[in-house]
Amino acid sequence: MIKVAILGYGTVGSGVFEVIRKNKDVISSKFAEGLEVKYVLDLRDFEDDPVSEVLVHDVDIILNDPEVSIVCETMGGVKPAYDFTRRALENGKSVCTSNKELVEKYGPELLQIAKAHNCSYLFEASVGGGIPIIRPLRTSLAQEEILSITGILNGTTNYILTKMETEGLAFDDVLKRAQEKGYAEKNPDADVLGFDACRKIAILTSLAYGKNVSFSDITTEGITNIKDVDFAYAKKLGATIKLFAKSMKKNDKYYAIVAPFIVSPENPLFAVNGVFNAILVNGNMGGETMYYGKGAGKLATASAVVSDVLDCARHIGKHLEVKWDSEKLEISPLDGAVRRFFVRVSDTDEARIKSVFGEADILTGVAGGECGFVTPEMTEKEYKEKAAQYGNVISMIRVD
Repeated sequence: MIKVAILGYGTVGSGVFEVIRKNKDVISSKFAEGLEVKYVLDLRDFEDDPVSEVLVHDVDIILNDPEVSIVCETMGGVKPAYDFTRRALENGKSVCTSNKELVEKYGPELLQIAKAHNCSYLFEASVGGGIPIIRPLRTSLAQEEILSITGILNGTTNYILTKMETEGLAFDDVLKRAQEKGYAEKNPDADVLGFDACRKIAILTSLAYGKNVSFSDITTEGITNIKDVDFAYAKKLGATIKLFAKSMKKNDKYYAIVAPFIVSPENPLFAVNGVFNAILVNGNMGGETMYYGKGAGKLATASAVVSDVLDCARHIGKHLEVKWDSEKLEISPLDGAVRRFFVRVSDTDEARIKSVFGEADILTGVAGGECGFVTPEMTEKEYKEKAAQYGNVISMIRVD
């Protein structure tokens, strides 16, 4: 029996405990040795909960027990999760985590520590919740040159945008509803400002190209400036609006961005609605593959953690290689990225729009005293220059 410890008995930690207990027979049928949770670490007590039988309050009990081979870090945040993870790895215990903040910030370092101590550091649940994406990038797509990754990586923002589109509600009203339903935190900034999606695309990009991407190097825009009128324009275009996290390789340069995009029905991500997530990966040989499912949630995320636990259990005393070096991947300035732009301006001078922006597709009659248009392809730098020249720009949304 492989002995497992869980650090943190919050949403994900309690889910890991539940998955291992309830799916004990399923796990044993596929892994003969089976899994057993020997300890769960938490500062709180949980009376009348089965976890009370294995609950401990001192992490050293876990770290110093040679029977514990695998540790599930589900605490979140950096402190004390980093310290506990590092010490577990130094003691030869593999660590499986859902902690995207820790993975994004310390991934290469923790992977090197794991390698030096013949154990593993795995983090399938850190991106996309229950969606398998880390393992496909690490194994199934290892033979591919990854050309681009485009993801809807945050269920809160996708839920808000979906409700704004389908019910015509304002951002603030939908956010309040999302908080009431538990889809959004009391302080939703990490979600609605795009930081959560940014950390996730930083992890995916690092894995795709094997070098370290810092989320601070990625241009990040959230959804707080999206208005119901933007969806009215999108509808006229036969399109929708999604918060995309994107990275791509083009002409030996790497680009990354998190921002709202106008998305047409031809894009497979067009129909990803509500709290669901999806990731579209484009390889140079196999083309596009898409990964879809619940991007968060107790049992979905916990299931992904336990998938890593089983991987480690099958390779006790060995290091499962994850190619992610500490060398920095240079993200090129966004100014050179080429795309179209949807622009709203506070006038209806079509001749002037075309004289400045070129042969734009102009939309009128959506809102009084203004119009919207889609530019021809141009670089981000060219768009900025033309927008400054024109003036009267209300807003801009990139077109995928």
